[in-house]
Amino acid sequence: MDWKTFQALLSGVNKYSTAFGRIWLSVVFVFRVMVYVVAAERVWGDEQKDFDCNTKQPGCANVCYDHYFPISHIRLWALQLIFVTCPSFMVVMHVAYRDDRERKYKAKFGDNNKLYNNTGKKHGGLWWTYLISLFVKTGIEVGFLYILHHIYDSFYLPRLVKCSVSPCPNVVDCYIGHPTEKKVFSYFMVGASGLCIVLNICEIIYLVSKRIARIVNKIKRPNRNNTVRHNDYNDEPFDNCIDTMPTRSQKEKPPSFRSAVMSSNRPSGLKLEEKIRASAPNLSIS
Repeated sequence: MDWKTFQALLSGVNKYSTAFGRIWLSVVFVFRVMVYVVAAERVWGDEQKDFDCNTKQPGCANVCYDHYFPISHIRLWALQLIFVTCPSFMVVMHVAYRDDRERKYKAKFGDNNKLYNNTGKKHGGLWWTYLISLFVKTGIEVGFLYILHHIYDSFYLPRLVKCSVSPCPNVVDCYIGHPTEKKVFSYFMVGASGLCIVLNICEIIYLVSKRIARIVNKIKRPNRNNTVRHNDYNDEPFDNCIDTMPTRSQKEKPPSFRSAVMSSNRPSGLKLEEKIRASAPNLSIS
């Protein structure tokens, strides 16, 4: 396997991932791919050669090894890494499909017209593709952990195994090479796989909650606009009525001191003339 090409393909996924997706990609490269390439292959490279049985019966050691190791750890982890990273390519392929549609649309209608504001933005079909890829990755991780748990009895590697499979003449004792070292690497790879599952679940929750929050905000915005328009229409006549109504202070406002003094200083003759004019407006006084 060409790991450089594999890394170049996965690095394109990093551009379209969320923060949790970038952390997941870092965990896959540092704690799984690098450990697999640097150390794990060497630890399991001599597993069949160091599997010794206390018999010289031809074929007994090979049959016992196949019975206890039906799938090698190192090959199972290689398959797991390949299957886990394949769903991420779905996102890259979808973005490439959008880029091709955008290129054809601009060639047909001009460079100023756009079909997508951003081809890598997770909206519409790309959001569903990204979400489905997360579910597929989580399912693959859980499936491979179950296979490893079912075959190797809770990821445990004993020092001694007893084999009675034909063509062994009787119960044969077989010894596994470097069992403690292999056990440590098994637990490490299982822990890294469990961490990737947790990151995938967190990213699923993040995407779904963000989508729900966006939908709720879209629903609230029209309601707010309708409420504001309704209040503006109903409150305007009421406010005009309030402005035109005289207040209590205007009704019961007492006369000022100046007007009272001026009315008291008027001559009595003038006061009598004003009363006569008020009672008989057509009567002229000479």
